[in-house]
Amino acid sequence: MNNNNQETWLATPDPRLFVSNTAKFNELMMKYRCTVREVQTKLEVLNDEFSVEYQRNPISFIKTRIKSPESIYKKLQKLGYDFTAENILNHLNDVAGIRVVCAFIDDIYTVADLLAGQDDIKVLQVKDYIKNPKPNGYRSYHMIVEIPIFFSEGKTPMRAEVQIRTNGMDFWATLEHQLRYKKGLEEMDGYEDISEELTKCAIELIEMDNEMQGIKNKIGRFYNI
Repeated sequence: MNNNNQETWLATPDPRLFVSNTAKFNELMMKYRCTVREVQTKLEVLNDEFSVEYQRNPISFIKTRIKSPESIYKKLQKLGYDFTAENILNHLNDVAGIRVVCAFIDDIYTVADLLAGQDDIKVLQVKDYIKNPKPNGYRSYHMIVEIPIFFSEGKTPMRAEVQIRTNGMDFWATLEHQLRYKKGLEEMDGYEDISEELTKCAIELIEMDNEMQGIKNKIGRFYNI
């Protein structure tokens, strides 16, 4: 084991061989789980407030995840860093992930603004793939946030990625990922046609989201929604 200040955990290409018995890694993952719970609680409180004040919920559901050791290792390797606690904390922003699925497009920006407006939340980065979709049709609103988490040894600033999208955006992204990233799919005959069809589906869902937003706006003239 390396006794330098920056402890390298992994000398083999398979992180599973090491992380299961590494107390330092397990402690770090615990901190990321606490980060997810903290951000999720803030979102749930906002959703509950809307339910009381406006008789509706802007958030349909929330999903959370912590990156697997394999994913963390591969991303650090791609960036050129060793598999260490310091490198995970300093160079990876998406180990803790929170996906927020909303009913309408304007709910996305409402939730994002309310989350960013909390005095203990620091927004480090925003990528708006709704106003600027990816070439394949992917749409979502991404935020990298930093939040203080209080442990027995004191306060620790932790980062998480928050993705906010509509039901339609989430439906498309989930199925597109399953279909497009099958092993060897890019080499099959007709892959370009499949890509075009997936992009066409994304455009159709954009139109549906816009139509539903328009209906909500019309209803909102009579009801405070």
